[in-house]
Amino acid sequence: IGMSGLLVKSTLIMKENLEVMNERSINVPVILGGAALTRRYVEDDLKSLYKGTLFYARDAFAGLHTMDKLMNGGVAPSQRPSMERPHPAGGAQASSLPIDDSEELLAEEAKLGVRKPARVRPVIGDTTHTTRSSVATDVPIPQPPFFGSRVVDRIPLNSVFAFINETALFKGQWQFKQGRKSSEDYQAFVAEHVRPVYEELKQRSEREGLLKPRVVYGYFPAQSSGNDLIIYNDDAKTERVRFTFPRQPSGKHLCLADYFASVESGRIDVVAFHLVTVGRRASEYSQKLFKADNYSDYLYFHGLSVESAEALAELWHKQIRQELGIAGQDAANLNELFRQGYQGSRFSFGYPACPNLEDQTKLFELLDPARIDVELTEEFQLDPEQSTSAIIIHHPEARYFSIE
Repeated sequence: IGMSGLLVKSTLIMKENLEVMNERSINVPVILGGAALTRRYVEDDLKSLYKGTLFYARDAFAGLHTMDKLMNGGVAPSQRPSMERPHPAGGAQASSLPIDDSEELLAEEAKLGVRKPARVRPVIGDTTHTTRSSVATDVPIPQPPFFGSRVVDRIPLNSVFAFINETALFKGQWQFKQGRKSSEDYQAFVAEHVRPVYEELKQRSEREGLLKPRVVYGYFPAQSSGNDLIIYNDDAKTERVRFTFPRQPSGKHLCLADYFASVESGRIDVVAFHLVTVGRRASEYSQKLFKADNYSDYLYFHGLSVESAEALAELWHKQIRQELGIAGQDAANLNELFRQGYQGSRFSFGYPACPNLEDQTKLFELLDPARIDVELTEEFQLDPEQSTSAIIIHHPEARYFSIE
């Protein structure tokens, strides 16, 4: 049985399916793959759950290779370690993802921390380690333009499209990989076959109102205490909510709380949060295409809608940097910007540095995203799915890291 996950929430369904298969005594070999899945999640979370044999396939070709082994090898899967050995730290086999594709998708993988060796098991959610990192404590604290939250719903779609990561869209979402093509041949292929689809789809989205960018964001006074980030009311005295973040048990001992002024310092810091969406219409239109068996158009539009939400998050992160007066270090090149070419960082709950999706409830308490028609599901996922949220840190040393 093969299961492929295009969306992050698909990986949760995979887990549910495996549990149901256990209940029904189904233990046939299972191959898992897809854009939303990492080898680490399969190795560390799913393999021990399933009573049968589980394989991870980086792409369709790796899945076919595994099938060939299963059908023709005549050897028990557990006796073939080469099929389950973790990839090198680069995260992909050379035969399935060329070096240039891997490098261009580096920024997306960095957010998810998938470029670490899978043999190191993550200590997800462990907050017992309290040895502070060496993150600087004397950085300037910017002045926000306001405290509290605001809604912005008149955002030109062209401004959003200007921040789309075309590598993530063309190679990641739409799966137009370079493969063995030279750079020149691949660019010619994109110009002839991919970009016309992209341009037409952008025009249709504008013309038919399929994507409606909306944002709710805000600034809040804050301080750190150990592994906790304390968010205060506007008076900067009374506590409103508190986040507890995990800390690296060794190495640099990084923790998100370290990027904020401590209670002991007497300084009041500032933290920003935002939640962006391209609207419920995007989800409804995607579902309409899928139910009509119009899979090609579904793949194209769904990929564009998801990357548009990411582009809106990138655009609004830049807006926040400008409002805080720290945008002077922004990279002029968009590709460098995607590789964190700016001061500070943006972390979404579920990423390695802040893995607890339950913290979305606290973000919702701060921002009230119902004002832009975004809800939180029982699994703490955003609905509509073409939405994303983040905690935004201004500290110049803030970068993506894993809790390992």
